[in-house]
Amino acid sequence: MHERLGIVGSGAIACGLAAAAARHGEVVLWARSDGSAQRARDTVDKNCGRLSGEVNAEHVRIVQELGALNTATAIVEAVVEDVDAKAALWRELAQVTNDTALLGSTTSSLSVAQLARASGAPERFVGLHVFNPVPKMKLVELAFPQEASAQTRERATALCEGLGKTAVIVPDIPGFVVNRLLFPYLFSAVALQEETGLAAEAIDTCMQLGAGHPMGPLALLDFVGLDVAQAIGEAIGAAVPASLTALVGEGALGRKSGRGFYTYN
Repeated sequence: MHERLGIVGSGAIACGLAAAAARHGEVVLWARSDGSAQRARDTVDKNCGRLSGEVNAEHVRIVQELGALNTATAIVEAVVEDVDAKAALWRELAQVTNDTALLGSTTSSLSVAQLARASGAPERFVGLHVFNPVPKMKLVELAFPQEASAQTRERATALCEGLGKTAVIVPDIPGFVVNRLLFPYLFSAVALQEETGLAAEAIDTCMQLGAGHPMGPLALLDFVGLDVAQAIGEAIGAAVPASLTALVGEGALGRKSGRGFYTYN
């Protein structure tokens, strides 16, 4: 991989991307606070440990100063799926990144064009939607603003290839392709549970054994995070089921909180 990667964020997507990129050399990951930096360190170490010794976790350097990203040739932002938070961070990054860096966001549902404008360099910007768990999932949806240069398009595709991913160029529409098709299906499973009272295990087993899905829809929602699912549903204009909204209101966000449609230890 020819790019030196800087990652902005400390959540599951950011840490998974760092582990995937660490196969190819040093990665710099920015975390906002001491606590998030320590959690990121623990997650990156765990992710790298799962890769059968292929990756040295020490290749991922965790920093708390945005200025430490100024030597990166490609910056990928992976913070909370909120347009205002992302735009504000891109305005900060514009002050510290070099003027030739490839700029990308892992947004799964927001307008790439809007984030590109916030970055101040839309000609170098790309929506780079990776999937969780990042080290294992092969697809990357690439969405470009109109201003993106031919060089940006080439570099973004090459970056995906360097990470061992398959890039598919998709339109800059809410949810791109996968989430645009996936979340109405996932929400329909929740609506079915509301209508019938079926247990989550029953619905998921039907879809795993009857449709060959590796994970049932309710377990997948828990894996994604119910708050993230709610945000994606709102962004793509899908009807978010009342029971999912209620769980989010209770702080039951799925695996990451220990409870969602299932309870986790």
